[in-house]
Amino acid sequence: MEEIKIFAPATLANLSCGFDVLGCCLDNVGDEMYIKKNNVNQVRITRITGQVLPMETLNNVAGVAVQALLENLNSTQGFDIEIDKHIKPGSGIGSSAASSAGAVYAVNKLLEEPFTIKELIPFAMEGERLASGNAHADNVAPALMGGFNLVRSYQPLEVVSLPSPPQLRVVILHPLIELKTKDSRSILKQSVYLKDAVSQWGNLGALISALYTEDYELLGRSLEDKIIEPVRSILIPFFDDLKKVALENGALGFGISGSGPSVFAMCKGDTVAASVKEAMQLFYQEKGIDFDLHQSEINTQGIKIL
Repeated sequence: MEEIKIFAPATLANLSCGFDVLGCCLDNVGDEMYIKKNNVNQVRITRITGQVLPMETLNNVAGVAVQALLENLNSTQGFDIEIDKHIKPGSGIGSSAASSAGAVYAVNKLLEEPFTIKELIPFAMEGERLASGNAHADNVAPALMGGFNLVRSYQPLEVVSLPSPPQLRVVILHPLIELKTKDSRSILKQSVYLKDAVSQWGNLGALISALYTEDYELLGRSLEDKIIEPVRSILIPFFDDLKKVALENGALGFGISGSGPSVFAMCKGDTVAASVKEAMQLFYQEKGIDFDLHQSEINTQGIKIL
């Protein structure tokens, strides 16, 4: 195989109580990437549409991720990378993760799969390091593996796949402001109160239990964040009001997607999700704020070959 076209999905990270360790994969929001071998022994970013992003290989998350993979193999094979970018950078739904994960997935396929999907995660994390200054896996892991994923450990890296309750739906609202992950991380406190940490551990454990038992109500009660949300929510217009609107219209839970400014509402079933989506849309329209709005199932496959 000399070339491949893929769909690289958007992702939700943190999921309120799982800062830097929990994420899930979205189904109908993402980028398309076309990657082919070249004979000049170079990784080149040859085309980007949809967004203005660096074309220089070492300044582009896809280029950096592929370089890390090839260096591990001591390979001099070159690749040309084209990206149709539909996920806005700084949106909080895994824009850099989609490019990083998609690129290493595609190159691995073109090299006849020297690595398992799980083994691709560290290479994709190098793209995240470039984007945010932190090589986190809570976006790239679900993009590659699909569904819900828990990063049990970073040293050594261990990622656990979790079940996806079949009726779970996600409504994602992106206020059209850019919030860079580096900036959003810089305002976080480096120490937390023990009582808040205990609450967070309880919620994370309960959320994982809810995924296994398909207990949607427990899942909703577990989407509570005492540590990160109180700090980051001040950067999102009308966050508290929007959360109230979502919950009053039947959402199981509500929180910040990744580093923001996107927010998400977890819902049970299409009917409730549609109601929550409409209510969130009307609220932001009344406030005169431009936004993107998505409704998605959980993508249990991850990256898809087109």
